[in-house]
Amino acid sequence: QVRLVESGGGSVQAGGSLRLSCAVSVLIVKLNDMAWFRQAPGKERELVAALTAADTTDYLDSVKGRFTISRDDAKNTVNLQMNSLKPEDTAVYYCNTIRAYPPYWGQGTQVTVSS
Repeated sequence: QVRLVESGGGSVQAGGSLRLSCAVSVLIVKLNDMAWFRQAPGKERELVAALTAADTTDYLDSVKGRFTISRDDAKNTVNLQMNSLKPEDTAVYYCNTIRAYPPYWGQGTQVTVSS
């Protein structure tokens, strides 16, 4: 059974950094197009960063230059390095395939950025 478990969230002040990690079981991340999503209170879930099996990346405009998506093939994880965090980055962050396959949604990890 495919399982994705997010970790690394926390509370930071604006300008700080966090590194999120998504541990994936069964699904081989290097063979799939993976992504990080986030959902803020009262808002729809949005795609934040994507990393394809071909090693191309794409980012939400508001995080370009601040966030970096990567994967660790040995650990089968997908990571999100977040720098220069802003209060508007506050949300629950989830990983999934780019197509956001519903059964793969995990619990997410909370990121809170204070001003």
